[in-house]
This record gives sequence, C-alpha cells and structure tokens, in this order.
Amino acid sequence: MTDNHRSPEPSSAQDPASAMDQALDWLILLDSPDEEQTRQFHAWLDADPLNAQAFAKAQAIWDGQQVAQCAQSLAARPAKVTVLARLRPHWKPLATAAVLLLGLFNFSNLPMRLQADHLTVVGERQRLQLEDGSRVLLNTNSAFSSTINDQQRVARLYQGEAFFEVQANRSQPLEIDAGPVTASVRDTAFAVRYLDGVAQVRVQRGDVDLRATRDDARVRLSAGESIRIGPNGFDHPAKLDAATDLAWVQGRLVFENCPLNQVLAELRRYYPGWIINNNEQLADVAVTGNYRLDQPLDVVRSLAHITSARLQEFPALVILN
Repeated sequence: MTDNHRSPEPSSAQDPASAMDQALDWLILLDSPDEEQTRQFHAWLDADPLNAQAFAKAQAIWDGQQVAQCAQSLAARPAKVTVLARLRPHWKPLATAAVLLLGLFNFSNLPMRLQADHLTVVGERQRLQLEDGSRVLLNTNSAFSSTINDQQRVARLYQGEAFFEVQANRSQPLEIDAGPVTASVRDTAFAVRYLDGVAQVRVQRGDVDLRATRDDARVRLSAGESIRIGPNGFDHPAKLDAATDLAWVQGRLVFENCPLNQVLAELRRYYPGWIINNNEQLADVAVTGNYRLDQPLDVVRSLAHITSARLQEFPALVILN
C-alpha cells in the first residue's frame, strides 16, 4: 500500500461526519483493493455501526444518476495520464469534490447555458431590466435571454423560473418562449416556471395569451389564474394562490398542508447539495409553514424538529432519518 493510498484506520465511537469522511476514502480505495485493504475495510465496518451506515449512504450517492451522468461525460474525454499522476496525492479532496460538486452539474445543460444571457446558480436570484423597461426576477438555477429592439420583443426561459413585470407597448407584445409554451403579453405581471419539460404560468395582473408549441392550441389567462403545460398540451386553468405560488418573489417559501416529500423537492431547488429522506414514513406528513428561501438548510432543520426526525449533516449533504 502506498503512502498516497493509506486506508482509514478502524475506529469506534466517532461522529457521523468523521464516518462519512472515511467512507469517501473507502469508496476510492475499493475500486481495486488488495487483500490487506479488503481485510482493513471489513475491520473498519465492524468497528462502529456508524461506519456501515456512512458507507451505505456514500455509496448510494456515488452510484446515483447525477454522478453517473457526470462520469459518462468525463469518460468521453481523452485521458490525461500525466495530469492525473501529478494530482494523485490530492485524490481524496478531488474525489469528495466529484461526489459533492460534479453530481450537481448536468453536462447536458451546457449548450443551453452557453446560449443564455443571464444565469443564476442554485440558491441565487437575479433582478434584470430589459431594454423596453420591463423587469424580470430570475429564480434559482435559471437561464434566460432576450432580444428587444425596433423589430422584435422576444425572450426565452431555457430553464428555471422567472417573474415578469412587462411594460405596456401598443405596437408589439413581448413574447416569451418556455419549452412547450409561448406567452404573448402587454402590461402584465406574471410568472413562468419551466422544469423537466413542464411549464407553469401564473398571472398576477393583466392577461396572458398562451400558445402551445405542440399543436398551436391557444389559451388566454387572466389575473388570478394559472395553468400547467406538459408534453400533451394544456391542462385546465386553475385558480392562482398568490400567497403560496408566488411567495418566492418575496423571498419566501410558503406551504399549506403540503406533503413533506413535495416540500423537500422544492427545497432541493435552493440547496447546493443533496437533501435525502431515508424515512418513508415522513413522506406524506403534512407541512404548513412560511420560510425564507435563502436558508434551505435551516428549513430542513426545522422540519426535522417538528417531525421528530433525526438529521445528519455533512458538507453539501443532509439526511433525514
């Protein structure tokens, strides 16, 4: 065993963070272990129940879909043997970074993000003013571009969520493309969310004319209405609950009798890491609350407290048990 590949020492009575740190060590070493490393690994597992739990959770993250996608993308690149050799002494922080950072980046989004004029990272919001005076608030992990001149007023939401306050223009509406739908608006305040191939339009003020990309179907929404547009076209319009649906515009996340699994799904949009629920009994617990969206970790801690769940915190990873 080389000095650069020393196995974690078997230990007991350690804290969860230390166990996870050692589990990440073992994930790398067990790629091609020798007999002594295998023996030491089993001794480490037997030394403390926390070790086995940490290794199972680290392995689940390592084998997850996001990290697998990144691994495939990296594997397609030419090998840099000399560079890897020089970096080998630093394998542990690089491996940890691969788990905690590369898994968060979807390489398939790269062409889209290169086209965008404005980007927000996870947890960030950004305020824009377009050339015609219209204002846009980009929500977390969003990509947006616009072209406004004498000939056209067009914008595109490539992914994410945005709230628009559109200036009146008698001659030409502003057109906003968002996946399966195009919105045409004048003197309007409304929000568009476009995630995973599905768009949601919510109108706070004015009217919004919508056209489905799939079949050219058209719908007009008025203030206080919302609608979902999926691969099969428009759903039926629904009543807008501005206090919850548009709370993010005011920097809040508001839930009313919302299942915990849906609450966690929303929090994951704002947390630059993983939020994992290992307790299936918590999934349907109803949550009502008003939280700051810029403090997702504090929200998870609060949810763990009110549901009596056990919370484990690691760098860029929190686990509910």
